[in-house]
Amino acid sequence: MKISLNGESVDTREDKTIAELIDRYQLPPQSILVEHNGLAVHHHEWAERSLSDGDRIEFIRVVAGG
Repeated sequence: MKISLNGESVDTREDKTIAELIDRYQLPPQSILVEHNGLAVHHHEWAERSLSDGDRIEFIRVVAGG
């Protein structure tokens, strides 16, 4: 199954949910925001949100500073 991840075509392999995709890329969950087909997805929804062929996923890193 192919999805668009941050604008690039990616084969999701075994990944069935957003949470599995985040684990695959070893992203720190506390410092990213996720957009699924143009809609923000809350952290508690990641494990329930299934991926489908052609989905658009955006991972946005949150950086704090001053």
